[in-house]
Amino acid sequence: MSTTKIIEADPEDPQIAINAAAELLAAGEIVALPTETVYGLAANALDENAVAKIFEAKDRPSYDPLIVHVAKPEDVHLVAEIPAEVEETINKLMAEFWPGALTFVLPKKDSVPDSVTAGLPTVAVRMSAHPVMRAICKKFGKPIAAPSANLFGRISPTSAQAVLKELGGRIPAIIDGGACLNGLESTIVKVQPGKKSKDEIVLLRSGPVTREMMLPFGKMVKPKVKRDAEGKADAKAQESPGMLDSHYSPVTPFKLLEKPEDFVAEEGKVYALLSHRGTSKAGYLHLHDWDTVEILSPGKGKLSEAAVRLFYCMRKLDEAGVDMIVAEPLSEVGIGVAIMDRLRRASEK
Repeated sequence: MSTTKIIEADPEDPQIAINAAAELLAAGEIVALPTETVYGLAANALDENAVAKIFEAKDRPSYDPLIVHVAKPEDVHLVAEIPAEVEETINKLMAEFWPGALTFVLPKKDSVPDSVTAGLPTVAVRMSAHPVMRAICKKFGKPIAAPSANLFGRISPTSAQAVLKELGGRIPAIIDGGACLNGLESTIVKVQPGKKSKDEIVLLRSGPVTREMMLPFGKMVKPKVKRDAEGKADAKAQESPGMLDSHYSPVTPFKLLEKPEDFVAEEGKVYALLSHRGTSKAGYLHLHDWDTVEILSPGKGKLSEAAVRLFYCMRKLDEAGVDMIVAEPLSEVGIGVAIMDRLRRASEK
């Protein structure tokens, strides 16, 4: 494949783009689609040959499971079972956060190929809030597998142009639905019966739907990350995407510094700074004569703005031609937990 076509989803009349995407999916092809979180690389979730094209285009290892998107809540039953003992809690969460950036890990049905779930007995399912993505799901009429539309382990794309830079020439088309509104991948949870009265919500991946937002619905529980003999997350034993120690990484060496005094510049190296507010208060801005500075939330430091701009700013710094990118830490409250999760996984260990 030599060219990748960008098809604009006109906000006034997106039907041409919607039809084009549905036709590609029906033909067993892959296509990059916009969601409210990041752009996804989509294929028919029930077609093993189509799903294989996702893994090939992304250079994604077969042990990393995919998220399946559905058009409406009742379509969950096409790919998954909702256990009776936690059905009430899951239905409440769906009613509150769907359509939206919340993914559930549920027991899978036999109709879902093992390649989608990396051989696991569970499948990750969500219903996107992006109007174009939802319309394509409805038009296509089948569940759609769609991990982030980037090379495996790299910075997630939040625009059609970012997808083109990552996967241009590897995929037939990109549906341009504008910039993503959330900027971070969906929150992933597993609901299990609690030891007392409340069901337990296991937070497998932090995202736009925060811990605080889900607290009224159950007891929040940290996942048990399976690790190998060296203490690293066992890549072949994780329950959902986004649980590997290293992920979301730029090509340029990247380092999250928990405190300013941890920074030691090497002579002759050129450094860039990923700053939260762009002020000297954090102690990083005047620490060094940075070649380039990108600011996540200029002045106000809004975590919601920082989340939207995170991957965009990381990508800009990755293209700046520096020797290393240094990142300031952010407050770990609300969406800040998800931002710091991405920064830690992108940082050199």
